[in-house]
Amino acid sequence: MTKPHVRQALAVLLAGLFLAISSPTQAQMMGIPTSSGETSEEVALPDPLTPEAIRALVSRLSDAEVRELLLRQLDVVAERQAAEAAAESNTVAGVLGNALVGVWNAAAGSVREFPTLLGDLRHGFETFIGRAGWGGLGVLLLTLAGLIPVGLAAERLVNRQTAAWQRRMTEQSEPATLRATLSFLGRRLFADVIGLLTFLVVTRVLAPLVVSADAIPLAHSIMVSFVVLPRLVAALSRFLLAPKRADLRLLSVDDWTASYLHRSQIGLAVLVGASGFLVSFMNANDAAGAATQLGFWLTVAVFGWLLVITIRARAGLASMARGWDPDVTRLEARLAAAYPYVAMVLIVIGWLGMEIIFTQGRTDLLAGGKPYLTLGLILMAPAMDTAIRGLVRHLVPPMQGEGAVAEKAWQSTRRSYVRIGRVIVFGIVVMTIARMWSIDFTNLASAGVGIRFAARLITVAMIVAAGYLVWEVLTLLVNRKLANEMSASGVDPNAEELGGEGGGAGGSRLSTILPLARLALQTLVIVLTVLIALGNLGIDVTPLLAGAGIVGLAIGFGAQTLVRDIVSGLFFLIDDAFRIGEYLVIDNIVGTVEKISIRSLQLRHHEGAVHTIPYGEIPRVTNNSRDWVIVKMRFTVPFETDVNKIKKIFKQIGKDIMEQPYAGDLIQTFKSQGVNSVDDVGIVVRGKFMSKPGKQWVIRKDIYARVQKAFSENGIEFARREVRVSIPELGNGAPLDEDQKRAVAQQAASAAAESTREQPVSEPGR
Repeated sequence: MTKPHVRQALAVLLAGLFLAISSPTQAQMMGIPTSSGETSEEVALPDPLTPEAIRALVSRLSDAEVRELLLRQLDVVAERQAAEAAAESNTVAGVLGNALVGVWNAAAGSVREFPTLLGDLRHGFETFIGRAGWGGLGVLLLTLAGLIPVGLAAERLVNRQTAAWQRRMTEQSEPATLRATLSFLGRRLFADVIGLLTFLVVTRVLAPLVVSADAIPLAHSIMVSFVVLPRLVAALSRFLLAPKRADLRLLSVDDWTASYLHRSQIGLAVLVGASGFLVSFMNANDAAGAATQLGFWLTVAVFGWLLVITIRARAGLASMARGWDPDVTRLEARLAAAYPYVAMVLIVIGWLGMEIIFTQGRTDLLAGGKPYLTLGLILMAPAMDTAIRGLVRHLVPPMQGEGAVAEKAWQSTRRSYVRIGRVIVFGIVVMTIARMWSIDFTNLASAGVGIRFAARLITVAMIVAAGYLVWEVLTLLVNRKLANEMSASGVDPNAEELGGEGGGAGGSRLSTILPLARLALQTLVIVLTVLIALGNLGIDVTPLLAGAGIVGLAIGFGAQTLVRDIVSGLFFLIDDAFRIGEYLVIDNIVGTVEKISIRSLQLRHHEGAVHTIPYGEIPRVTNNSRDWVIVKMRFTVPFETDVNKIKKIFKQIGKDIMEQPYAGDLIQTFKSQGVNSVDDVGIVVRGKFMSKPGKQWVIRKDIYARVQKAFSENGIEFARREVRVSIPELGNGAPLDEDQKRAVAQQAASAAAESTREQPVSEPGR
């Protein structure tokens, strides 16, 4: 290619590079060296920078100058691309992508090198034999074969010495309470651990006497990995699952699931112990490649086995997450059903996390089995939640109060205990995992967050958690008081006998005041928590307080009716004018107090209507639910009736009703009040009784039925209103003609209509 063609090609390439440069300053001023190697004066690039202008510039430069300029531009482009790649790799997605690529490459490499794994393992074993010799290996195996029986014999001896204590411990075959069950299982676990410690101490003490100093670490590792760890896991699993004693089982799983999980946990412990031992053995015998490949395949085996266990026992795991509590919420039931599948996802994530740690070369993070312990803590969270709900179910005493308010408060008390327990356990799990991995929550500066701001965020999180706990404790204290209330509250729509009336017994003063106090305290906790959190974030809350004061003053002036309602309601509550569930008469409105707020109260009429009345519009209150109620009953009998006989009948009815189930609601039994009045129909006699508020309707209905039956048995009739028409012309006994009959009928109808208009209409419930 001729020089003009080369120069034209370079000009085109330079044009593209110049146009691709992001910095205008770099594109405008470039130091161009001369052919002798000395740098010439900076050349000013034309503005605007176009391909034609660049060709004209290149035509004035020598070939060496153009090549040097091209190299400099290529260096700029390469540096920019490297910076962009580094910035992209520093993002979360970039880091995660690189980590997953590393895991994929490591997995692919392990699969490719699998045929060489046996050779690498043989190399590690031969290295060990070269150091210790076959004789040394034989002596070690024989020594271990002798130490294990000696340790078991020492354990049996200790068990024999404590046989009487263990016999007393197992005498209680069927613990009746949770405390007795925990005590039984705890003593059994203690006995298992004592035996295991005896075995471990004896073997460790005797090992230096019969094993060479070089082989002691290997002997200890074999003992711990293949004997101690599986037995410890078996003891803990027996404590939680009790595979052979369903009556002692702490987790809500069936017999098959308990036995399967127990066996699987022991098998996993053996596999995990073997994995740790073999990897350490290969690393110690110059077989790092074999250790890496073996660690990969053993890790796949452990997590694969976990997946198989989760799939096979998914129904039992869902039952374990649901727990024994029959009052589980719909959300808790759904989470319990989803737990096995969430566990599968967590197992896969745990495997990926371990492989990422391997590929990053941070094997120090795997010391002590931290990934397995972390995964175990997370997977055991549902079991911990079940244990919390079980403890609450057994520790919270049965409801002492009566009525809907007490039942609702008792249920809320149980839920508060559960939520508090969940917060505490969640905090313990998070702090345990953080301590296990040496995580300092304030060291967030490396993630681009300032140390001071990170510390403030942690402080705010702790303040919010403390505020939530205070909220729950206040709610718990209030609900515990409400759960002990013995009074009913209002009309029960599910009751069989309501009598068609209101007037039920009301709740106590505590059941009326405490819900309002709880609302006020919860609002105060929220406000204080928000203000303290904002203050710790560096936000000045003084203007907020001043603004709140101004807003409150404005509301006070602009909403005087609201203020009047609130103040009136406060004084009504101080005077104890009404309570939840009481039957009130306010002007022409009657009903049972169903809800009390800071501004108004709601009355439910016995026919179902709900009246909302602001406190400021209540001129007076008539309370029909305090202490007692007197019911007066009127009966009209003919003029010729023996009044003394009626008095005896009423007295007998009063004795009879004192033997009825509702006798406890009577304060004074039914008795006669004698003749009340005499009208144009007959004699009006009256009886009365005194009862507890709200109980009078059932009693009154029974008394009406008894009076009717007694009158019928004694030949007493109730007086009936009659219309008598007197016709003087009929005195001679002459028959009536048609006109006279029509006149008599019209007179009778007129008298009956007038009598009906004069009769007063009785009010319901009066």
